[in-house]
Amino acid sequence: MIPRRPDSPDSVLFARLVDARIGQGDWHLLGLDSHALGALIDHHFVDDAPLEMSHEIAAPQHPFFDELHGLLVWNDVTANEHKEDARCLASIIAAASLRPDHLWRDLGLSGRDDVTAMLERHYPQLVARNVENLRWKKFLAQEVAHARGEAPTCAPGCPGCEDFSFCYPGVAPLRRN
Repeated sequence: MIPRRPDSPDSVLFARLVDARIGQGDWHLLGLDSHALGALIDHHFVDDAPLEMSHEIAAPQHPFFDELHGLLVWNDVTANEHKEDARCLASIIAAASLRPDHLWRDLGLSGRDDVTAMLERHYPQLVARNVENLRWKKFLAQEVAHARGEAPTCAPGCPGCEDFSFCYPGVAPLRRN
């Protein structure tokens, strides 16, 4: 995907996030429904090739997705100026948090520093609250739990991660049948 505005940090970010999934045909992993994905692509990218989806896609139906999405939109400092971009980014991050790997891998980024830069640009208040330098998926899950008034817990994808025991020492991951 070619960013319409290569000097725009958000266009470059969305190009990286969307390319990671489109290249593999994993549209649904973006957490965007067909309409939101089409609007995002129309807004940020040069129409160099038509987007061909074999079927309609829907946003994930999971309470954690909804809660993290709401938390992110609420905290996005760019939301007043770029409301739809804020919603799309929140969806992409929330959907990635449902998957069983490090957040940077689930987003298709190069490493934790890429996630940190994205979060600093959009959610500086959240980044400032990560005083223990927790891994981002763990930290975001804790923020959701705090918003609910509950004890911190892991994101839904965490138990499947190779480093679950590092983030949650002494906690056995739930096994799925």
